[in-house]
Amino acid sequence: MTKVTIIGAGSAVFARQVMTDILSIDGLDSGTFALVDIDPARLELAQKIAERIIELKGKSWKVVASTDRRDVLAGSDFVVNSIEVAGLANVRHDFDIPMKYGINQCIGDTIGPGGIFKALRTGPAWLEIVRDVERLAPAALIMNYTNPMSILTLAALKTVKNQVVGLCHSVQGSSHQLAGYLGVPYAELEWACAGINHNAWFTRLAQHGQDMYPTLLKRIAEQPEIYEQDPVRFEMTKHFGAFVTESSGHFSEYVPYFRKRPELIEKFCRPGYLGETGFYANNWPAWRKGNDENIAKMLRGEVETPLKRSHEYASYIVEGRVFDKPQVIYGNVRNAGLIDNLPDGCVEVACLVDRNGIQPTHFGALPEQLAGLNRSHMSVHNLVVEALLNGDRQAAKYALQLDPLSAAVCSPEEISALFDEMWEAEAEYLQAFR
Repeated sequence: MTKVTIIGAGSAVFARQVMTDILSIDGLDSGTFALVDIDPARLELAQKIAERIIELKGKSWKVVASTDRRDVLAGSDFVVNSIEVAGLANVRHDFDIPMKYGINQCIGDTIGPGGIFKALRTGPAWLEIVRDVERLAPAALIMNYTNPMSILTLAALKTVKNQVVGLCHSVQGSSHQLAGYLGVPYAELEWACAGINHNAWFTRLAQHGQDMYPTLLKRIAEQPEIYEQDPVRFEMTKHFGAFVTESSGHFSEYVPYFRKRPELIEKFCRPGYLGETGFYANNWPAWRKGNDENIAKMLRGEVETPLKRSHEYASYIVEGRVFDKPQVIYGNVRNAGLIDNLPDGCVEVACLVDRNGIQPTHFGALPEQLAGLNRSHMSVHNLVVEALLNGDRQAAKYALQLDPLSAAVCSPEEISALFDEMWEAEAEYLQAFR
């Protein structure tokens, strides 16, 4: 019987969708969801919505829940990670302190000062989790959804023998967006994509064998309403030759071009996910509360409980492995010669999934201008992983010195001062480092 353990299940909206997706698999009529969260109230909410979805789907799954993962990990076939470590306590620090130094973030949870410090807070707990999985469920396939995706996934890949894959929805989401921008049926869009998470590139974009990049460039030049939907990504397409997988607002933090001066932010950034200053820090606490309230409304029958399968990859991995039904997903895995001109680290490539689990496919070489942008971040990732594995504060500081946006705005002395100020503000949650 299939057992899926969800750690960080109190992020009830995400856990609800993963469970809904798994319960949508034809023929997978029984199994166990083991839900884990350190917050008893949010864990209870997750358990109740799990039981409601099972009832609505007419399946025979059971649900167990615990605040201690060691109570439920044994026998897990799949472990899904969606933890958040001290996010509410630090979301303002992650934005406000860098902003004092002129580093303007939109999301700030995956890269840059906010992303690096989120990794430093989250990484020690994450490594304890994967070590427990390796000990108690050595055959489990670990799926990581927590950001910073590349950093945390690479740290796990270097720590345990279990299969580990980092999952995101940016590849499948962006491919659908591209079909819309081009005005072509999604089923007719032919594409190839590879790189690193949030920085993977559509190196091929075609319809019936015809290159569609000239059409895309023509459409954004002639139709401002299309350009305005994704200004930063379209600028990158114009000047670097490929569309990138992450949203304009979030991606604007990954490169040194768009957020280093107020006039550039005004020119290229837009409200919300298109680049709004402080968008995540200003809204995430309310989103979190609102999501919990929405789950409670579902349980009271005040709003409908969605039952549609999403395009998140977790359920397709379960389906592929349990039923030996080949699936293709885009996963974050270790670069064992998969992308020829990127170094060892965590890359995002097409992967086959069947009874053998995750099997990454060889991509080849990226266009050099794209590989160069990826390499700059892989150096940051490797230094933060070094910090996590060795408890090394200095390695983390070196990582921030190399961050492209921080370096575009600040001198090394300023970045060092910023790092120290953030460290002092978040010291309570950085006890693993010397």
